Amino acid sequence: MSSAGERPSGIDEVLERVRAGYRRVEAREAYEAARSGAALLVDIRYAALRDRDGLIPGALVIERNELEWRLDPQGSHRVPEATGHDLDIVVICNEGYASSLAAASLHQLGLHRATDLVGGFQAWRAAGLPVVSGTA
Repeated sequence: MSSAGERPSGIDEVLERVRAGYRRVEAREAYEAARSGAALLVDIRYAALRDRDGLIPGALVIERNELEWRLDPQGSHRVPEATGHDLDIVVICNEGYASSLAAASLHQLGLHRATDLVGGFQAWRAAGLPVVSGTA
């Protein structure tokens, strides 16, 4: 809550603040990191977008509402890929907005190397990087 007389932060201010806390990555950099095994790509788009636009091969699909539970290395509902707090994670949403908030949330869990993809899935596709049809 804001103090008396303070204007509440709008979403653009919130995004600017959280993005200042880490270095975001471009599509080609994310692709190379994933291809070399240095980073885990995590697609948080909902099923309708995955059905419509396709999937990034090798990306782990975890919808946004499950992200923290699945990637917390200490959580009882974690995925096998959630091996530790030093994991390099690139969160991908549709256009690179929700993924910024998701990466900030992962930082709060101690996943200090989490980042997100500038421009999201749409930037990935525009860069001509691999996409397959279907949903996960």
